[in-house]
Amino acid sequence: MKKLVLLFAAATMAVSVSAQSVSESKTFDNIYVGINGGVATKTTGHKWLSDLDPNFGVRVGRYFTPVFGLAVEGNGYFSNKPYPSTKTAFRAVNTQLLGTVNLSNWLGGYKGEPRAFEVSALYGLGWFHMFAHPSHIRANRMSSKAAVDFAFNFGSKKQWQFYIEPSMNWLFLGKTGLGQGSEAVGDPALTARNDQPAYDIKNSFVQLNAGLIYKFKNSNGTHNFTIVRPYDQAEVDGLNAEINRLRNELAKKPKEVVKEVIKEVKVGGETKTVKVEDLVFVTFAQGKSALTKDAKSALDGVKSGAHVQIVGTASPEGPADLNKRLSQARADVVADYLRGRGVVVDEATGKGVQGTTSNRLAIVYVK
Repeated sequence: MKKLVLLFAAATMAVSVSAQSVSESKTFDNIYVGINGGVATKTTGHKWLSDLDPNFGVRVGRYFTPVFGLAVEGNGYFSNKPYPSTKTAFRAVNTQLLGTVNLSNWLGGYKGEPRAFEVSALYGLGWFHMFAHPSHIRANRMSSKAAVDFAFNFGSKKQWQFYIEPSMNWLFLGKTGLGQGSEAVGDPALTARNDQPAYDIKNSFVQLNAGLIYKFKNSNGTHNFTIVRPYDQAEVDGLNAEINRLRNELAKKPKEVVKEVIKEVKVGGETKTVKVEDLVFVTFAQGKSALTKDAKSALDGVKSGAHVQIVGTASPEGPADLNKRLSQARADVVADYLRGRGVVVDEATGKGVQGTTSNRLAIVYVK
């Protein structure tokens, strides 16, 4: 079935919405994974640039909104500086659950895609495990981290992010497994007692890391949140009513006018004309393929036993592959409803985006 451009234009005459909101986030949307590494040293009693402990970590997270998210991070520390040796390959591991706040989006609003440069704040709690030798000398303590990320988003779809992160890390609470010879280790993380105050600067370390993040593709084909224009049910119903009114008005016009909106289609190998009065229009909410009450009412006018062709369309927002699937889903849901009423569906095709304006339609040609 060829394009019914004039009819698409009529369907979009009533569409004029300026309000914007963020697209719906599904369960596995807005997930990212990254690696990071850098150096750390205890906050007090150290020598700058000589007592640095290198570390490497992995971070997995999810953004729930353009502002708020959660991440799980684990870092391993390789050097014994500035403490005496524990005689192990890894000195310690620190695993934390971090809450993230994108300060740029919070204060400046989200513009539909990440900024080239963003600032985020992170805070979390976790578990710190220190390895030592002999094996009966270990420390398991609660940890906490406060950090600021200075992030740079890049890539064709802003799917990559590089960040620099200074942070402050504390060790507190928990229990220490001390044994004979532990004094020789000389590490505050081992010798501190359970009654130590929380967030004591003497039991903390500073860290400077750099990291690289990859944001996985979402269900809508993008790697970040997108802006949509929401439509409430009253607006959708109003669009259906307006389109049906336009159809009825066109049907009343003289034959000379009707000829201008006649299109030719192939039916069984033959060319046949399509008139406005042979068409039924169904509109949908943005990103949806569910039939409304008014849409079903319009379809109920198609008699049982009639043969129909259905064309589904989508609006220009979003990627082409998503719009193609959405237009087909709209054609299919109309076809299923009509079949349930005894109508013969000869063809149900999704045409994707037709034109440059919004046309969230399914058009039914009744033969």
